[in-house]
Amino acid sequence: MASRINTSFTLIPNQKYRRSNRRSSYFSNTLDSDSQPLSMLGNFKALPLEIFQIILRYLSVKDVSMLSMVSKTVSQHIINYISTASGSKRLLLQDFHNLELPGRKQDSAILEHYRSLGLLFKRCTLLLPTKERLKYIHKILSEVSCLKFNGCAAPMQCLGLPCYGMFLQTLTAGWDELECHRVYNFLCELTNLSRKIQTVVCSKPGSARKLELRIRLFCRNVLLDHWTHRSDSAFWLTRILKPWPMVNQARLLYIIFGPTSSQDGQVVWQKMIEGPTDESSLKGLADAIKLLYDTGTKEWTADDVISLVDELSVVPREWLLENNAHLLILSGNNICFTFMASKAVNGQAIELARLIVFLALVCEKELYCMDWAVKMMQKVCKVFNTPVERNNFLQSVANAFACVTMEMLQSIMSGDRDEDDRGFLNLFHLVHAQANFHKEVLYLTMNTLSP
Repeated sequence: MASRINTSFTLIPNQKYRRSNRRSSYFSNTLDSDSQPLSMLGNFKALPLEIFQIILRYLSVKDVSMLSMVSKTVSQHIINYISTASGSKRLLLQDFHNLELPGRKQDSAILEHYRSLGLLFKRCTLLLPTKERLKYIHKILSEVSCLKFNGCAAPMQCLGLPCYGMFLQTLTAGWDELECHRVYNFLCELTNLSRKIQTVVCSKPGSARKLELRIRLFCRNVLLDHWTHRSDSAFWLTRILKPWPMVNQARLLYIIFGPTSSQDGQVVWQKMIEGPTDESSLKGLADAIKLLYDTGTKEWTADDVISLVDELSVVPREWLLENNAHLLILSGNNICFTFMASKAVNGQAIELARLIVFLALVCEKELYCMDWAVKMMQKVCKVFNTPVERNNFLQSVANAFACVTMEMLQSIMSGDRDEDDRGFLNLFHLVHAQANFHKEVLYLTMNTLSP
């Protein structure tokens, strides 16, 4: 039986259907008739590029960065927007010297903006090789003079480099070490940083004060200060220091973390030589030393760090022993003990005994616990191999207290007195330090002897 064809409905010819389809897609095809990736724009494909960029103006930087992750095509359009005059003007804020808002609110606002901008560039350039990413980013940021090494005439009052550092930290967060090596090498080539460092570490300290300041600000604000993980900070500090010999590493460490003038921010080279200094002048150096010692990186052994501390104590000339002792205290127990044990092993018992005296003096002046100094001496005593060596060392400590006291007293009696009687005050503290030190020794002895 032949089957009958149902003619109760009308068949639409295929040709007419295709014509209808062409009409419905006419607008999107005329937008970019030969660009297949436009289909990846989704609902944005019906918008002229100018309208798309107008929409971007109403989005926050964070929202734009989220939008860039929609597709490769959207990301490319956002990159094009960043390169336009209007996009660059809107995104690359330049009010780095605006101090009108109280409580430094403006500072935190612009820093947060550049953090978000770093995230935007991180996402937009995700598919590019590291070298191409860096070239593109440099091309965009080079329009802002305050983001350059020598770009700002008033660097101490400028937030340009801190913003650049915040941007860089966000951009490279999560990158592996190889990529971060490439970033550092790129920055060195861009700023000629290695040649500038060579100039300051090989010349007389203070002979290039402005360049020292520029290097300090660039290293601190761009490379070091914005990391949340100590291992990241140690990585970048290692990149800065390791290419140089130990003596130059010590000089560079002082330039980056040493004391500065409150007036112009320049490095104060004579601070550790002229007289006892305060904790704030030493804290930056101590924190940097702890960073290298504690992170456990293979590039820094304990011997390396101790050698660096030793070299640092003669930059630019030999420090006052009190300042050296203060630095060791601030650097922590492990570094302090390792430094002192090294002297004990190398037969420098007399120098070590004088160091013990100044450790006690610093504890007295800064109100640190004196029993810490006594316990540190007790721990160092165990380094000596024989009871005779140990007893000789303890005798040297007692002699050192007497010698240092006489030196201070002779200085005062010779008429070499400061206007604020600093020498007399120092002697006063030393006498009290000796009394409290011996008191803690007696406590320790009697507690050991008691049943």
